[in-house]
Amino acid sequence: MVIARAGRRRWRACSPTAASMWWSVPGNHAMDWGGEALLDTMSVMNDMGIETIGGGEDIESARRPVIFELNGVRIGFVGYSSVLRDGYAATTTPSGVAPMRAHAFYRSMEYQPGPPPKVVTLPDDDDLRGFCSDIEKLREQVHVVIVSLHWGVHLIPRVLADYQRVVAKAAFDSGADLILGHHPHIPKGIEVFGDKACFYSLSHFIFSQPELSKQVDGHTAGNRYGIEQDPDYPRLPFGRDGKRSLIARAVLGVGGVERVSFLPVIIDTDLRPEVLLRSDPRFEEAVEYMEWASEGLPHTFEVEGDEVVVLPG
Repeated sequence: MVIARAGRRRWRACSPTAASMWWSVPGNHAMDWGGEALLDTMSVMNDMGIETIGGGEDIESARRPVIFELNGVRIGFVGYSSVLRDGYAATTTPSGVAPMRAHAFYRSMEYQPGPPPKVVTLPDDDDLRGFCSDIEKLREQVHVVIVSLHWGVHLIPRVLADYQRVVAKAAFDSGADLILGHHPHIPKGIEVFGDKACFYSLSHFIFSQPELSKQVDGHTAGNRYGIEQDPDYPRLPFGRDGKRSLIARAVLGVGGVERVSFLPVIIDTDLRPEVLLRSDPRFEEAVEYMEWASEGLPHTFEVEGDEVVVLPG
């Protein structure tokens, strides 16, 4: 979840009383029920006053941005997914979502056969060109460009895929001001490129799965990665860090993003998100976790009141 503020009024990404709302469509389940269901879902959201990005009846509409103006500040949003099954990406005719795909290959790290290889990922050249072109065009129309990306390695703490940092740098070089990442079901690190922040994963905010006892044997989320499940969260089987989440905050102006911070969140055992206050001993532990997750990434965290301000490293 992200909260942005422009001037005295506040804009929220998922509040029914908000002045402007948007929903990022691209994800690895966006086309599970086919293109017609995707378009129906987008239509329902639009009828509720929620603008959608990253999906459509063809690639042109899927890559089309949403632009809001609030107190004289023009804010543009685009959304993409790097985690897609075959046939989920929009093309010139079928409906689908905006792709920012990556390719993986495996490099042997030893002369003997058998030891684990290094996984190398590279962004798809065509997708990256379109991605950068979209951001450059949007940059000319707005004061602030915000990019939503469904990407990364799910469940495994701290690990980033190679392509993510390449795509993040390309986005900022093309004119993006803030990147909001999601997909891994746990928070990942925060990196500051110059003075622009990339949240590699905000984690989930509201989410539920079938109970562990009802999962198909061998298919429980995390089994293949050796992730230890939390028995207190049978419907959140994403490991012990699956209960962690973040709310990103940004103050926006005509000059761009003026301030970025986050609020630590814990999902309780009834799957309700709880914002942690600084007076809560879990607050400090959550900040320490984010420092650990962001190790090696340029950043500085400073606690101010009940929020954690993100500064250049």
